[in-house]
Amino acid sequence: MERLMYDSDGSATDLPGPVAAAARRVPVDQVTFEAFEANARAEGFDEVLERRWAARTVLEPHAHPFALRARVVQGEMWLTVGDDVRHLLPGDTFTLDREVPHAERYGEEGATYWVARRTRGR
Repeated sequence: MERLMYDSDGSATDLPGPVAAAARRVPVDQVTFEAFEANARAEGFDEVLERRWAARTVLEPHAHPFALRARVVQGEMWLTVGDDVRHLLPGDTFTLDREVPHAERYGEEGATYWVARRTRGR
């Protein structure tokens, strides 16, 4: 599956350089939350947490006042940005710039992902 990041204008672009290598699907059991958090903080993210979503939760289009990078670790979700819909499974990653409108839908088992947020700076 292609790894994308969504820019503030809502356009999807391939993840650049070293981020692309890090964004490939890596088996969930090969990355710990602690390693995800340490890497995110080293890259300037100031908040890192685990989000759990109940089965069949649907979030209508919305935007966040922070940039984010996330890694799905359990279940499945669909992320919609504009006309682009991505089905994300454990090991998949995605990024969103701040204020990018998007919608989320979670699968039959719900989903869990780790998310790093950049609330300050860029």
